[in-house]
Amino acid sequence: MLRTTGSTKRRARRAGRTALLACLLLPLLPLGPARAQTPADGAPAAGGGYLVGTGIADITGEAAEIGMMGYARLEQKTSGIHSRQWARAFAVAQPGGGRAVFVNTDLGMVMQGVHQEVMDRLAARFGSRYDASNVILSATHTHAGPGGFSHHLLYNLTVLGHQEKTFEAIVSGIVDAGAEADADLAPGTVKIAAGELTGASVNRSPEAFRRNPAEEQARFPGAVDPAMTVLRFEQGDRPVGMVSWFASHATSMTPENTLISPDNKGYAQYRTEHDLHGVEWKDRGDFVAAFAQTNAGDMSPNLRDGGAHGPTDDEFRNTEIIGGLQADKARELFEGATEVLTGPIDARQRYVDFSGVEVSGRYTPDGAVHRTCPAALGQGFTAGAEDGPGPDIVDEGELEANPLLLVAGAVVTPVPAEVRRCQAPKPVFLATGSQQPAWSPQVLPLQVVRIGSLALTAVPAEFTAASGHRVLDTVAGELGGLARHHVLAGYSNAYSGYVTTPEEYDAQHYEGASTHFGRHTLPAYQQELGRLAAALREGAPTPSAVQPPRLGGRQFTVQPGVVLDAPPVGKEFGDLKTQPAGSYARGERAEAVFYTGHPRNNLRTENTFLEVQRYAGGAWRTVATDNDWSTVYRWKREYAAVSTATVTWTVPEDTAPGTYRIVHHGDAKDLLGRVTAFTGTSRTFTVG
Repeated sequence: MLRTTGSTKRRARRAGRTALLACLLLPLLPLGPARAQTPADGAPAAGGGYLVGTGIADITGEAAEIGMMGYARLEQKTSGIHSRQWARAFAVAQPGGGRAVFVNTDLGMVMQGVHQEVMDRLAARFGSRYDASNVILSATHTHAGPGGFSHHLLYNLTVLGHQEKTFEAIVSGIVDAGAEADADLAPGTVKIAAGELTGASVNRSPEAFRRNPAEEQARFPGAVDPAMTVLRFEQGDRPVGMVSWFASHATSMTPENTLISPDNKGYAQYRTEHDLHGVEWKDRGDFVAAFAQTNAGDMSPNLRDGGAHGPTDDEFRNTEIIGGLQADKARELFEGATEVLTGPIDARQRYVDFSGVEVSGRYTPDGAVHRTCPAALGQGFTAGAEDGPGPDIVDEGELEANPLLLVAGAVVTPVPAEVRRCQAPKPVFLATGSQQPAWSPQVLPLQVVRIGSLALTAVPAEFTAASGHRVLDTVAGELGGLARHHVLAGYSNAYSGYVTTPEEYDAQHYEGASTHFGRHTLPAYQQELGRLAAALREGAPTPSAVQPPRLGGRQFTVQPGVVLDAPPVGKEFGDLKTQPAGSYARGERAEAVFYTGHPRNNLRTENTFLEVQRYAGGAWRTVATDNDWSTVYRWKREYAAVSTATVTWTVPEDTAPGTYRIVHHGDAKDLLGRVTAFTGTSRTFTVG
């Protein structure tokens, strides 16, 4: 497998150092969960600096004929790979103190079933070293990946059910990335820098945003949150990793796209790792860069017409533009980072049943006590967002119940009268929380992690710019000055739709209609996260009175499996249907079409469906794989059991002149169900 080479090289380079560190430092590390009590004055824990480690692993799911997660379009099914999906992990530990792991995943969201399974496997592997309190699993929110990895029905409906291969690829990859980061722990530092990036986002719901108080609107010139926070990870004096948090939806790729892509966040990651730090497939892991989400609920990367379109008509170019802006700003902050994080590593976590939280008047707009509601989606949910509109049935903001949706919703999910009253002014379409079992999660994980002067607040939803900052203000107030920097880690540990301010909720645009637990959802988050922050400050435990249900054994799929692969008569798997031309200039696109098998036969995890190779020094050397931004692997069913793989390579401007070829790796299933690997190789061509 391709990445084995790089991982082995990396391990070999660090083997001696790691062995020495194991003897000297590992006996000092805690075997129990990282819940070091916070000193009252916030002074650094005894033992001084941190150990830091990074890890990365492939989490790419099924690349053909699987419904994609994000736009909820039945017709949008995977048909290949533009760039692979990865889990990037960052571990920080104090000798004799606490530890924490942040994992950024190229997913639409981290589903609750994924979080549960990952935590189970980490416990089996590490005992009590890692648990739900000190591990954050976050998602970039790409809408260009295969779905079906939830255990809740709502998120599997448009994907034709649960897809076990994709689920397993995601879970095992996240665990591997976390384990690699743990094994990589070495003395180092974490530096932090903060700045602002404009021109990479637009508020796609300005009418709802303008319902917020004037003083709050003034915090967001242009109705956007431009804040970017960057962490710089070093081992000794060598940079080994970076995390950047910035709020902009990963929706540069449109609903018409059917290629797996980590979208603009993924391009920023690739550009930082590959272009800036020279990381090739054979060295993957030498530098790990994660571009994570924050409060991106109403922040769109599509800059024209209020978020309806991108700056150009080319979705791949749109992705590069927004991703490039994030990469450039993150690089600036990374190179200028001088403030070192010091102090205790500590964490608090609790599960809360949001279907009925009693919210104190301290957090509600009218100062009265209110309750949240069982989860429900409003009819504005069907309208979609401005940059991803749904069917032309209703418009955003309509408060009068649409008869068609009223009847359809009542048939699919009967809505109790009390839920309608509680969710007002939302016209309820689907009562997802009133079903047995619930169609969407309601018992949700809340988490606050402190790494010295940085506090990460992890939330299982999409918070708008304003709602996210209300939460951060609450957490900062309760921490009482223990942290100078605050980041909202959105899309983390589970997924439960959107969270708007109560004022934005009243507008019932897409975001408000998708705020699951009613008008007081945000005040409930403020209250419960404030309690977690206060417990962290006081060194108090935070046991959970409830636990989310385990639904893994109740899954179904109506997605047909692969029955048979067959080449055309007179052909074999790997034969060329179309050869590349004899020569190409830089900037031109080389293309080869192979007869192939179904990519669901083998996900080729930590591997590739293609290689672009250059002949040099008497041997063929790989210069690009299906993870490179310059390549595309596109699968097509031609007829019956016959399919083709089209491999394209847009020749980069810095490509060395020489002789090249395109190689395709595939796997085919016969009538007995046996899967056999094969390789096809194109004729050679020159790049001048």
